[in-house]
Amino acid sequence: MPEYRRILLDGAVVETVREGEWLVARDGRRVAADSAAHLPPVVPSKIIAVHLNHRSRVEEFQTTLGPAPTYFHKPVSSLNAHGGAVVRPGGCHWLNYEGEVAVVIGRTCRNIAPEEAPAHIAGHTIANDFGLHDFRDTDAGSMLRVKGSDTLCPLGPGLVTEWDHRGKSLRTYVNGELVQDGSTDEMAWGMEYLVADIARTITLVPGDVLLTGTPAHSRPVRPGDVVEVAVEGLGRLTNRVVAGPEPVRTDVGARPSESEEVLSTALGGDWPLRGVRPPRRS
Repeated sequence: MPEYRRILLDGAVVETVREGEWLVARDGRRVAADSAAHLPPVVPSKIIAVHLNHRSRVEEFQTTLGPAPTYFHKPVSSLNAHGGAVVRPGGCHWLNYEGEVAVVIGRTCRNIAPEEAPAHIAGHTIANDFGLHDFRDTDAGSMLRVKGSDTLCPLGPGLVTEWDHRGKSLRTYVNGELVQDGSTDEMAWGMEYLVADIARTITLVPGDVLLTGTPAHSRPVRPGDVVEVAVEGLGRLTNRVVAGPEPVRTDVGARPSESEEVLSTALGGDWPLRGVRPPRRS
């Protein structure tokens, strides 16, 4: 399966093709994939993400799915890349990983049927849909700061074409420990369905990204943690969590909070006792 990566090479943005352990530019220059300075594999005009889609996560929260998927938007300023640092702002404590598969649009599409979607998909990549749940009390509807804060959308390492998404494993690791173990087969709504659903009213253009949901067991991480998302056939996306140098300003807007809504979402199935405050992962 062809894989394309965007890297920074000799000060310039360069598109490369992966050949084994090497990334090869169109002018013939070669760089080891492990040492390359990666950029997001695509430059989207928008990033759209589905809320609940994996059945294991639905079961974890002891809820049910509605008749159709619902979505939120991550601004393009949240983009990050393979090897990039994910910043947890000062004064925040509930930053969660969410390993996912990302669909990348290849042809402009609007008002298409699900069976037409594959012709409009360029390929797939890996995403980590980080969530800053400290702002969930005020942004639960829009998810703007929860999911859209700077650095919270790593994509990569590359764009893989001709990838069959059926029956593929999706696993997340924190400091080498397996923390999420899912499959693309547990999605309630398939990738083609999601593309067609969004394209009913929103024109999708080449490079646009659609995040397709995460399995059970999204949990908080802290500065120093290394988070890896591995998807069968797409590779492994690696990022390190770092602490922001300054706390979130408190002279404007809502402050980070630790309500039951925040904690129950951040801790998922590890939050069985209402009203009992668990220790922070500082």
